[in-house]
Amino acid sequence: MSAKHPIIAITGSSGAGTTTTTAAIKHIFRSLDAKAEFVEGDSFHRYTRPEMDKLKREALQEGKHLSYFGQEANDFAALEALFESYGQTGTGQVRRYLHTFDDAVPYNQLPGTFTPYQELDSNSDMLFYEGLHGGIVTEEHDVAHHVDLLIGMVPIINLEWIQKLIRDTHERGHSREAVMTSIVRSMDDYINHITPQFSRTHINFQRVPTVDTSNPFSAKDIPSLDESFVVIRFRDIKDVDFPYYLQMIQGSFMSRVNTLVVPGGKMGLAMELVLTPLIKDLLTKKRALEQIVPLDLPV
Repeated sequence: MSAKHPIIAITGSSGAGTTTTTAAIKHIFRSLDAKAEFVEGDSFHRYTRPEMDKLKREALQEGKHLSYFGQEANDFAALEALFESYGQTGTGQVRRYLHTFDDAVPYNQLPGTFTPYQELDSNSDMLFYEGLHGGIVTEEHDVAHHVDLLIGMVPIINLEWIQKLIRDTHERGHSREAVMTSIVRSMDDYINHITPQFSRTHINFQRVPTVDTSNPFSAKDIPSLDESFVVIRFRDIKDVDFPYYLQMIQGSFMSRVNTLVVPGGKMGLAMELVLTPLIKDLLTKKRALEQIVPLDLPV
């Protein structure tokens, strides 16, 4: 952790709503006139898409499971090194994972490949990470230790499966059977590498649908925000102004002393109300340190 070079990370599995949270945080950065460097978690995959597809097939033949949730498919050492470097110096090296043809064309590369590494701008106010492993801890690596504000995006598991099934079949052309198989294969890695992170987060936003999702594999659509509540859990954050949030967010209530529940349609508003003062505090501390002029000491 570093007051001079703070790091904010959103962690959550694919389709969990991390993109929605990123949009809210970008708006907060603009309102605070904060310059942030954005890092995508996919850039720390260990393999290109063709390499990963080949390794998945080989693992399946051997009765093993390989997924993007796990350690084998991701370079946790590089992620930890970036966070450590940024915390100490305000810079570090990053690359991009090119998801689509449109992403890849400017680099004259194929989709599913990586750009060359580049140096981050040393004049940024903070680093912002969005991906699967912002709070990962293993026997060899402790990424969470370097994060100043760790945010979890955690839809309940049935909702997460519905989102993945509909996205991967409608937008990525996968069969329903292939997506279901992928969910089953990824379960060990999900339990061992994804869920433990949500006990390390400072704040979790968990979307809970108010419609029947008992069988996610038969769902025809994704429950809307208005068909859900968002459970917001705070951990190790001092002076949370719950009365203010209850006043500002119509329909909100407290379910526990550290837990605020808001209507799903108010999720964006709740994110901005909750996260703005926390990000502002990080920015204020950073700028205060930058204004300290070291005294000239005798040689």
